[in-house]
Amino acid sequence: MSIEDTSTPTSSSSRLQRYADWAVYAVFIVIILGAPMVIDDVFWLNRISKYLVFGMLGIAIALSWGYAGILNLGQGLFFGLGAYMTAMSLKLMSATSLQQGSDKPVPDFMLWNAEPGAVTDLCCINKGSFLWIPFQSQWFGMAMSIVIPLIVAFVLSSSIFRLRVSGVYVAIITLALVLLVRLLLIDAQPITNGFNGLTDLGWLTIGGFEFDPYMVETYYVVAISLTVVLLLGRWLVSTRAGLILQSTRDDPTRARYLGYDVAAYQIFFFTISAGIAGFAGLLYVVAAEFASPSFMDIGFSISMVVWAAVGGRNSLIGACIGAILINTVEATVSETEIFKEAWKLIIGGVFVLVVLYMPNGLAGIARDLLARFERRRKGAPAETAPKAAE
Repeated sequence: MSIEDTSTPTSSSSRLQRYADWAVYAVFIVIILGAPMVIDDVFWLNRISKYLVFGMLGIAIALSWGYAGILNLGQGLFFGLGAYMTAMSLKLMSATSLQQGSDKPVPDFMLWNAEPGAVTDLCCINKGSFLWIPFQSQWFGMAMSIVIPLIVAFVLSSSIFRLRVSGVYVAIITLALVLLVRLLLIDAQPITNGFNGLTDLGWLTIGGFEFDPYMVETYYVVAISLTVVLLLGRWLVSTRAGLILQSTRDDPTRARYLGYDVAAYQIFFFTISAGIAGFAGLLYVVAAEFASPSFMDIGFSISMVVWAAVGGRNSLIGACIGAILINTVEATVSETEIFKEAWKLIIGGVFVLVVLYMPNGLAGIARDLLARFERRRKGAPAETAPKAAE
């Protein structure tokens, strides 16, 4: 588990911590990239790719909560927006959208909700259907999966942090916003398919190659994407901006006194976190072949916080591994006959135990073990000195 920390250790312990940190990163990356070599079951490979997407969400939460000190209980909003943007393009590429009596693709559910006598075309089959027209380009939908969450997060965070809103109030605002957008999404049945979400999607196609969700190539798209996001995130928090962000988290008043624009750093990292969540939504749609309003359920957003807490919110790799581990355990337990009725209670119990006895998560335990090892290593010469004198 990663041992990332925001403190400033001594030079020797700092080197040891840094080496151990990168060793964990290297081992993790080797494992996820080498998984297809030892796993032949395409069903499990597809399932693991979804867990890797959740690992990316863990990184997003750690970036905003662990490093920026911003508890975002509405991260599902950005994940859902990213998922829906790509799903809209892939829906128009599906066979069901090309069989509605028009020379241009039209989602099947729009025909079911069409106004009497309406022309079977995206321009006017129902109110609001014209919004789908740009999504006939797959690249437009994929770009919007990142751009829309970034814009929404920037506007939201600018409104919040410029007014110096902080703490539990940020959590309440983000929680209320994700609930509001979810209700709007469900109410817009004619253009979003309401509760049913977007299903029967086409496959992601790049250069004429179709990425079947159960292909090894699709797994590698997700695994490599996670690797890139993880390394870029690690680089970002180690830059001067990342260090200043951590100082604003620990003591925003002092940071302002020193001349730093605390709100600007909070806005930047909150927005980056949202962009990562949007990208995760894009990848999830490619792997799972659907987008649903359930992505914006309050429970799902809170689950992301649980993943980060278990893995260690102050560690990007820790939160990532925590998300993968929790979802793997959750899937296994929920499919076990003995525990299938009580698996949510079990996961909740794990979270309570972590909060009470492991406030820094698994990454914190790894950090403490490394510190203990370093102390023993330094103390060894002092213990052997009397024997040498004798």
